[in-house]
Amino acid sequence: MNRRHFLAGTTTTLALAGTPLSVLAQAKPIRIGWTAWSDAEAVTNIAKLILEQRLAQKVELVMADVALQYAGLERGQIDLMLMAWLPGTHKSYWDKVKGSVEDLGPLYTDAKLGWAVPADIPEATLKSIEDLKKPEVMEKLGSKIQGIDAGAGLMKLSETAIKAYGLDYKLLTASDAAMISSLDRAIQRKQWMVVTTWSPHWMFSQYKLRFLEDPKQVLGGSESIHALARKGFSADFPTAAAFIRNLKISLSDLEGVMLKARSSNAAKEAAAFIGSHGELVNRWLANVPK
Repeated sequence: MNRRHFLAGTTTTLALAGTPLSVLAQAKPIRIGWTAWSDAEAVTNIAKLILEQRLAQKVELVMADVALQYAGLERGQIDLMLMAWLPGTHKSYWDKVKGSVEDLGPLYTDAKLGWAVPADIPEATLKSIEDLKKPEVMEKLGSKIQGIDAGAGLMKLSETAIKAYGLDYKLLTASDAAMISSLDRAIQRKQWMVVTTWSPHWMFSQYKLRFLEDPKQVLGGSESIHALARKGFSADFPTAAAFIRNLKISLSDLEGVMLKARSSNAAKEAAAFIGSHGELVNRWLANVPK
């Protein structure tokens, strides 16, 4: 039995029993895709807890590569993703699915992608991506740039930047956690290192870092992180969709959750944030249909 027939049959049965359709929606879990990036984990857990605790909506988190999330939305395999970097970083993914998914709007803005280095590396020697071509800089860095997971939009842009700047460097892939571990070791040993990264990210609170200048603007400018949903999500889950459209969080608030989650976990710190920001949460829930 396909998805459409199953839902139609269930709706009819419950409707005949006098059960509101909103209860049907809440009984079905919303499947939210996410990737193990600290900002995505923080905002996803905040949304999950509010959906479950304030809106009585079951939620299932589905970890997947970014590319698979876009494909999953298009195919209806997941309902939501809360980590779409637009307009630049995820442009190649967005262009493929924009006619077949719902854009529920930005969750936070003024985000940035780039390459960062420890702040104690002299700016006179390494200030810009252009400086990476200097022989002495290449030697210090071993002609390597530490990246993140291969499917990330930042990695695609980084590959483009290597070509645009004519760099003879190898772009290494790793998880966000592995990238941070490598950076931590380099800083402890006072070694030079370039990492692909973004803000918001707790690493900028933990370490003294700076972004390298990108005069060609290959890595893009300011970005907004949007919530995307599968086609038909707003009709199937009107309460949840209204809440997600209202959900707006500042970079400073999000980075605060991210930093605290390092010594505990994202779910615990998301709960603490919700508990201490009642007025903000109430604004997110204002005019949300029950």
